[in-house]
Amino acid sequence: MKLVINAMSARLGGGQTYLKNLLAHLPAGADLDILVYAPASLPLPQDSRIRRGSTRWPTTNPILRSVWERYLLRRVLVREGAAVLFCPGGLISTPAPAGCRTATMFRNMTPFDARARAGIPFGLQRVRNWMLERLMLKSMGGANLTIFISDYARKVIEARIRVPAAVTIPHGIAEAFRTHDRDVPRPPSLPAGKYVVYVSKFESYKHQEEVVRGFGMLPRDLQSEVTLLLVGETEHPSAKHVAALKDRICVPGSVRILGAMPYAALPAVYHHAEAVLFASSCENCPNILLEALASGRPVLSSNVMPMPEFGGAGIAYFSPFDPVDVARALERVLTDPQHAAEVAAAAVAESRRFDWQDTAARTWQTLLRLGGSVEDRA
Repeated sequence: MKLVINAMSARLGGGQTYLKNLLAHLPAGADLDILVYAPASLPLPQDSRIRRGSTRWPTTNPILRSVWERYLLRRVLVREGAAVLFCPGGLISTPAPAGCRTATMFRNMTPFDARARAGIPFGLQRVRNWMLERLMLKSMGGANLTIFISDYARKVIEARIRVPAAVTIPHGIAEAFRTHDRDVPRPPSLPAGKYVVYVSKFESYKHQEEVVRGFGMLPRDLQSEVTLLLVGETEHPSAKHVAALKDRICVPGSVRILGAMPYAALPAVYHHAEAVLFASSCENCPNILLEALASGRPVLSSNVMPMPEFGGAGIAYFSPFDPVDVARALERVLTDPQHAAEVAAAAVAESRRFDWQDTAARTWQTLLRLGGSVEDRA
């Protein structure tokens, strides 16, 4: 089966993680000829069935990329005789030629979450999300297949439009994050002593402010004993606000904003933490939360869906809108060793539900069926 993947929008983060794992687990013996259009920063595995597509068109610009997708990529599909066009970024801008079916994936929840949109400053970003909402609905409504990565997201979209064909396939957890049963060297970049960590880019719906306010409500001696580490991109204006807030309400030096870290460094960061927090209120499939589950450390998470869909009984939940509830969850896990051990063990148990090899196998089976290369077993 000839498959063209348009992943030109996958420039960082979860989009690249997904594609790396999908392409690393091709089904053995499957008759696949895959042409991948993706940023040069995305490494492709050495497999004779995978080719990298190239274009001189300036696809880094979203508007110019849409022109390339609408006109030039269609020529590629015709030339290749593609059976399937897969657009994992959520948008299909390419009119498929006769005989070519289309598949997309719903990843970006922000345009469909009123609270998250309300926290976006007025300007181009708000316009962008308004446009994305409409374009993604059009793509999912017209695609031959939509892959959802959480049942929660699927329900949100199916309440808005009729999706012709849909399947839910959650993401997996890379083996590098399954550190609960092995020793991991402590990176020298980590602070000495105990710490709790929250990994996420700064956004209003990520609730770093509420986390810091909750940490500031802990007893002063506990703040002096345990450091709160905030890891993630700091371009959003809320980062400066949180930096000033921590200096006002927390024990000096007890909260550190470390900025972004290399993805490969995160397993050790989770492994050595006293606890891992995840306070987002707008997610589709929370990769950071999944990876934290496998660390063997207690995980504290937002109780907003879809986090309970993925954390199940393996997480201590709190309201991300309530600093008092954040403080309650933190204080208990930091002062009750038995509770912390129970939460950590439950998190590891939940993590076993998520595996990239299984995710890839189900995805390839679905795409092959769409392209007519396997019998329809639905």
